[in-house]
Amino acid sequence: MTELRQIRADFDERTIVVYQAYGPAIAGPAVAAGRFVEPFSRGRMTWIKPSFRWLMHRSNWARKPGQERVLAVRITREGWEHALASAAPTSGDQDALARAAVHVQWDPERSAAGAALNHYSIQIGVGRAMIGTFVDEWTVSVTDLTPQVHRIAGLIRAGRNAQAVRLLPPERPYPLAPDLARSLGVTPRR
Repeated sequence: MTELRQIRADFDERTIVVYQAYGPAIAGPAVAAGRFVEPFSRGRMTWIKPSFRWLMHRSNWARKPGQERVLAVRITREGWEHALASAAPTSGDQDALARAAVHVQWDPERSAAGAALNHYSIQIGVGRAMIGTFVDEWTVSVTDLTPQVHRIAGLIRAGRNAQAVRLLPPERPYPLAPDLARSLGVTPRR
């Protein structure tokens, strides 16, 4: 049974994949450089999501204006866990949130067809104080998944959900130290 709040992700021993969607002006240079470069803004919060399906819901399968390109951003697990340890919940104390370098928010996970599921996925807002570290130190690679996204979306629109699901990036529960899990509100089902 899936925990009520759980981080599910594509990760290996050293890195984790988070997803973001941008317009071509930002995505093209990032993919070419393998990291975020201008015109990517270091002056505003950037939201990263380890759930591919949640980002597909948010970007409408790369069809929303300004979100036409879906990127798989591989970052270090050390950086990811540093961000998690620095996070304040968006639903918590607003003064603490205003001071936090990172924001954490839990949203309903989505099925491949976009329906809300009965468990939650995490998204992390990396703020201006930490975004340089995210770009310069944590980012290992940036890969454009847009062709794969369009293929999966086409299969879903054609009613071929089982075939579409087989093309989704693999995600499994991400292991967290107990103290970090508690601070993030990772909760088992009762």
